[in-house]
Amino acid sequence: MSTPKSSAHQNNNSVKSLPATDIVSTEQDSKNLPSEPSIEQLLEALAGQVPTQSAEIERLKTCKQDLQRLFQFLGDRRVLIAVMEPGTFALRYANAAFCHLAGCEGTSLATQSTNGLFAETEILLLELFEDGDGKTVQQLYRRHLLHWVLKHFYQIDLDGLRVLDEPVTASVKNSKHREAKFIEFWLGSEQLKITRIDSKIDEFADFSLRLMPVAEREAWLMQPNQLENLADRLQLDNYRVEGLLLLEGFDVTVQEQIRRLTQLLIDPDSMLRPDKFERIDRCLRSLFHADGTLLLRPDGDQVQILVAKDGEHLQPILYSMNSLETSHFLKATAANQVWNVPDLRRDCETECERTLRRMGTRSMLLVPLVVKSVTREGCGQRILGVVGLLCDRSNHFNGIDAQHAQELIPAFIAALRQAIQERFTHIHNIHPAVEWRFAQEAERRSWGLPPETIVFADVHPLYGISDIRGSSDERNRAIQTDLLEQFRLGLVIADAVCETQTTHLGEQLRLDLLDYIQRLKEKVTVDMEVRAAEYLKEHLEVYFDYFVQCGPRVQTAVEDYQSACKNEHNCVYSDRTRYDQMLNLISTKLQETWAGWQEQMQQILPHYCDIECTDGIDHMMYVGKSIDPKFSQFHLHSLRYEQLRAICDCGRAVFRLQAESQINMELTHLVLVQNTTIDIFHNENTEKMFDVKGTRDIRYELVKKRIEKAVDKDAQERITQPGMLTVVYSTEDEWEEYQQYLRYLSREGWVEPKVQTGTVESQQGVSGLKFARVRILPDPESVSTICEVTVVTD
Repeated sequence: MSTPKSSAHQNNNSVKSLPATDIVSTEQDSKNLPSEPSIEQLLEALAGQVPTQSAEIERLKTCKQDLQRLFQFLGDRRVLIAVMEPGTFALRYANAAFCHLAGCEGTSLATQSTNGLFAETEILLLELFEDGDGKTVQQLYRRHLLHWVLKHFYQIDLDGLRVLDEPVTASVKNSKHREAKFIEFWLGSEQLKITRIDSKIDEFADFSLRLMPVAEREAWLMQPNQLENLADRLQLDNYRVEGLLLLEGFDVTVQEQIRRLTQLLIDPDSMLRPDKFERIDRCLRSLFHADGTLLLRPDGDQVQILVAKDGEHLQPILYSMNSLETSHFLKATAANQVWNVPDLRRDCETECERTLRRMGTRSMLLVPLVVKSVTREGCGQRILGVVGLLCDRSNHFNGIDAQHAQELIPAFIAALRQAIQERFTHIHNIHPAVEWRFAQEAERRSWGLPPETIVFADVHPLYGISDIRGSSDERNRAIQTDLLEQFRLGLVIADAVCETQTTHLGEQLRLDLLDYIQRLKEKVTVDMEVRAAEYLKEHLEVYFDYFVQCGPRVQTAVEDYQSACKNEHNCVYSDRTRYDQMLNLISTKLQETWAGWQEQMQQILPHYCDIECTDGIDHMMYVGKSIDPKFSQFHLHSLRYEQLRAICDCGRAVFRLQAESQINMELTHLVLVQNTTIDIFHNENTEKMFDVKGTRDIRYELVKKRIEKAVDKDAQERITQPGMLTVVYSTEDEWEEYQQYLRYLSREGWVEPKVQTGTVESQQGVSGLKFARVRILPDPESVSTICEVTVVTD
C-alpha cells in the first residue's frame, strides 16, 4: 500500500490545495482539486521546503502559533494525543501525556514545540504495543478505511454502526515502568484522503451492494463479524491513503488492572491454590502500589492470618478470635466497609497488629468480606475473611484506593464461593432441597475448619417402586432365542462342511453344536450367554477362513452367519435388542411421568428425592423440618397422597404402552409406609448421597431391600401383583391413614374400590408387616380410544 507522508513530500516545487475533508474516488478526480494549500503544505512552507509569498508566510506563522498554543494546551491535559501516518503508523506528534505513558520523553516527539510542529521520527505506534494489541489496532484501522470506502465509493453510510466511535484497549510497552500500562483510545480518520488507484477493481462486486435494499443491507452488515470480513477484503495496495491519523485516548491502567484482577478471581480455579494466590498477590500489589498483602481467615475460635510481603509468603499465624476484639480487622467487618489504617504506629492495640508493625508495615487498607449465611432458622451474616493491603509508608492509601478496593469485593466473594464449591467436586447434582446444607459445610471447610458430617435428623421416608414383573425371565427368553438362532446358523455351516468333505473333526463339531442346541432349549442363564458366545468364537468362528474355501454352499452358510452377527455385539442379538428397547421405553416413560409429578410435589414443600432406574424405577423421598423449616403434618400427608397418585399414573403409562402393543411386559407397584422418623447423613466414603444413621434406622433399609419379593403368608404368592398397587405398613395408625388415601384414590378413579389385605410372611430381620393391595384402573380416555379403534377394526 502506498502511504506517502504528505503530498508535499512528493512534489516540492508547487503547493496545491488538499482540503482535509475531501476524499477522492479516482485518480481522475484528484486532478480537479481547489488551489488553497493544505495544513501539511503550509507547515512545510514554514520550514523553508516550499517557496511562497511573504503575505502567505505571515498567515502561516499565525496559523502555526495558534496550533502550537493548542498542542501546548493539550500537552498539559490527561487526554493522550498522537498524530501518525496511515498505514505505517509512524508517529509525527505526541503530547506530553502520551510521551510520558509510552516512555518517549527526550525524543523529538516531546520537544517538537520548538523544533517544528510535526517531527520526523522513526517511532512506530505498533512498536509501543504488545504484539496482539498491534494486530487489533491494524484491524481497527482497516474498519475505518472500510467506512470511508463504502461511504464515498458505494454511497453506503455506516454511521449507524458507529465504526469510527469504536475504542481499543492496548497494553503499552515501557521499560521505565515495572508493570504494563494500558490505554483506551479512538482513531480519528476524518482527515484522510483516499484515492482508488484502479477504479476497475471492486472487492465487493459479488455482493451487489448498490442493488441490495437498504433494510436488508443494514441487517446484513450488522451480522456478527461481518464488518471484519469485509475489511479483510480491502486490497490496500489499490488505495492511496494521504493525510494523518489522530489518536486520542486515556490512561486506563487502573481500570484494566481491576478488570483483569476480577477475571482472575472469578475464573474456575480456586483462589486458595498457591499458584493462583501468588498471581492475585502480584496483581494487588501492582494495583495499590503495596508492599504486601494479607488474608485473614476465621478458623472456629481462632483466626489464621496469611501474609505475603515483598513477594514472599510467610508462615500462617494463628490468633484467638478474642484477641482481635479491638483490632482494625474486626472494626472493618463490624462496619462492613473498606477500612483505612493511615498509621499503624498510632493505633496498634492487639498483638496481631504489633506483629505486622514489627514486619515494617505502617499503613493498611482492609477489605472485609461479609456475606449472607443461610441456616434453617433464616438468613444472617457471616465473616468469610478480610483481605488486607500493606505498605511500609504511613498514609499511603487514600480514598481512590478505597473505591478500587470496594469494586473488588464482589469478585473476592465470588472467588471464595468458587473455592467452597471445589470442596465438594466429587458430589454431582446435589438436590436443590438440601444444597444449602452442603454449601454451609463447604464454606466451613474452605477456611480450614474440621469436617462436620452433614446430617438431616428426624426426616420421614417415603419409598416406592415400580418394577417389571419377570424381567429376568423375559431377558433369559430373549437370550435363549438369539443363541438358538446363532447355533442353528453354526450348525448349517458344520452340515455343509461335512457334506462337502469327509472330516472327523467337523463331525465332532457338528455333534457339539447339536448338544448345545438341546441344552439351550431346556434352560438358559446369564452365565450360559457368555460361555456359549465364547464356545462359538473359539470352536467355530476360528475356522471361517478355511471354511470359505470349501465350496460355494459352505461359503454361503458362513456369510449368512456373519451377516446375522454384524452388529456392535458381534452375535445374533435381535430378540435381546427388542427386549432392551422395551426396557428402555418403560424406563423412559416412568421417568418422564415421575418427573412431572415430582415437580408438582416440590411445590407442596421442598424435599429430597432420589430416583434409581433398573428394571423399572424406584424412588426415595425424605421430608422433614431439618430439610425445610416450614414442614408440617399437612405437608407430610399431602406428599404421601401425591406419591400414591404419581405411582398410579406410572401404572397408567404402562397400560398405554401395552394397549399400543409397544411392550408385552407387566409392572408391579409398591409403597412402603413408616410413621417413625429416621436420621440420614451424607457418607463421603460411598457413592450414595445419603445413608441411614443408627441401628434404629437400619431396619428400614433392610425392609426396602427385601419387601418387593415378599410373600403373602396365607396365599403364598408375591404381595406385589401385575397392574396393582401394594401398600406395606406396620401399625394400625399407618393403615388408618392409608386406608383413607385408598378411598380417595377410588373416588378419583385411580383404583378399584376393592381392597385386598394380608400379612407379609416373616423374613430374616423383617417381621410384623402387613399389606393392602388395589388394582390400578387405566385412564378412562385411553380405554375409550382403544374401544373405538376395536369397533372400527371389526
